[in-house]
Amino acid sequence: MKELIKINNETKESKVAFDVIVIGGGLAGLCNAIHLSKFGKKVLLIEKNEYPKHKVCGEYISNEVLPYLDFLEINPFDFGAVKIKKFQLSTTKNNLISAKLPLGGFGISRYQLDSILLEKAIKNGVTILQDSVINVDFENDIFSVETKENQNFTTKVTIGAFGKRSLLDVKMERNFIQKKSPYLGVKIHVKGNFPDDLVALHNFKGGYCGVSKVENNAINLCYITSFSSFKKYKNINDFQEQVVFKNQFLKEIFKNSEAVFEKPLTISQISFETKKPVENHILMCGDSAGMIHPLCGNGMSMAIQSAQIASKLILNYLNGEIASRNEFEKQYLRQWNKKFSLRLKAGHFIAMLFRKDRIASILLQILKKLPFLLPIIIKQTHGKPMKI
Repeated sequence: MKELIKINNETKESKVAFDVIVIGGGLAGLCNAIHLSKFGKKVLLIEKNEYPKHKVCGEYISNEVLPYLDFLEINPFDFGAVKIKKFQLSTTKNNLISAKLPLGGFGISRYQLDSILLEKAIKNGVTILQDSVINVDFENDIFSVETKENQNFTTKVTIGAFGKRSLLDVKMERNFIQKKSPYLGVKIHVKGNFPDDLVALHNFKGGYCGVSKVENNAINLCYITSFSSFKKYKNINDFQEQVVFKNQFLKEIFKNSEAVFEKPLTISQISFETKKPVENHILMCGDSAGMIHPLCGNGMSMAIQSAQIASKLILNYLNGEIASRNEFEKQYLRQWNKKFSLRLKAGHFIAMLFRKDRIASILLQILKKLPFLLPIIIKQTHGKPMKI
């Protein structure tokens, strides 16, 4: 599905009203749209890019989201998702430790999953618009949303699901956007030999790379590094040869596989700074509300879970079960923090430890002697199966 539905002939003088407007059509945005439309709400989802599209992403999802995806009538295994049960971790010194994932997960590409969710949203009656939001005003308890193509809409509730960084973040002067983001992400799909049931995390100097299978027997290789480490080299190939391949496990995978993509996908200015889940009365979902370090490998799950939290509260608010917007926003903030605050802190702490080679080496030695500790650490960045 390469083109989104267009809304034509709308001008600034003609504002179309919706119950909910979702800005951003990634995992969080699409899950919100599906959930709300399932209960008869009139939903507009605005996404600036065409579907489907590959994105820089680890493409591993914890099984904790499966009950919610089932509620949304989505079964990822019908579309080639790969079941993952095991975990491997290596340090920059090429020490390796293995463990069984406490809950397990699955691998599926963003290209595939976004396509599935989009199709379901359209089937549910969600209006999809390919356009960019340039302004959101809030006055007299109503949002006015203006797009680049000169279209205007009004709504009672607006969801911000526009990802890691957006022009709207700049416009709203969000705190995190004022700070430099020193990270660069790189992703490629390859074909080669790698266990179906394994997700691996291999560290190299200045970064780490996640490896796991997705649909169609493809292997997803996605790594993150500091820009200061990367800029010392001429290009991605040079950086990989001189830095990434110092990890023997990564070298073996890269060297003994065939690239599916013509060239790697990249994304810069990745920020792990603390964000506010509510800004200017907009409910932030997914990466717009906060990002866990990829080292902890659970960002996609968090995006999906944040959609459930937001959608349930939005339905209660629109149906009059929550009396005021102030209480509505307080409940979202409270529930979001209860679900994710400790995970994010744990992710920051774990990532900080692994940035220090000596500490990481000592930590791995401890885990080798006491392997039961690794699943306990993994649980700090994962949750239990979602309740419907």
